[in-house]
Amino acid sequence: MTSVDTFMRQMPEPQRSTLQTVRERLHALYPSLEEGMHYGVAAFHLDGFWVAGIAARKDGCSYYPMSGRVLDHVDIEALGMTRTSGALQFAKDKPLTKTLLRKLVTLRLAERR
Repeated sequence: MTSVDTFMRQMPEPQRSTLQTVRERLHALYPSLEEGMHYGVAAFHLDGFWVAGIAARKDGCSYYPMSGRVLDHVDIEALGMTRTSGALQFAKDKPLTKTLLRKLVTLRLAERR
């Protein structure tokens, strides 16, 4: 069992199931992703380059693109979500789509160059 598994087990439902779906979708899109804890959240990296993080909030879920610039390229309001300076906040029972996850990770990976 990984520290990410432990972190996920501690989350309340339905956030845990929602974030588990996001976790599975990220791995389906990017099979080479590795997991670890980063800045206190379950996080994902490719060759040590952190690309995403996820966590539960009291009233929802958060996705962390590991860069303040990534979310500037996404129409958050049109998606019916909110954001902070470093996180996309979404409903506790509506996982992020594969299409949105692909866009977010692609934007983050573009910063690596």
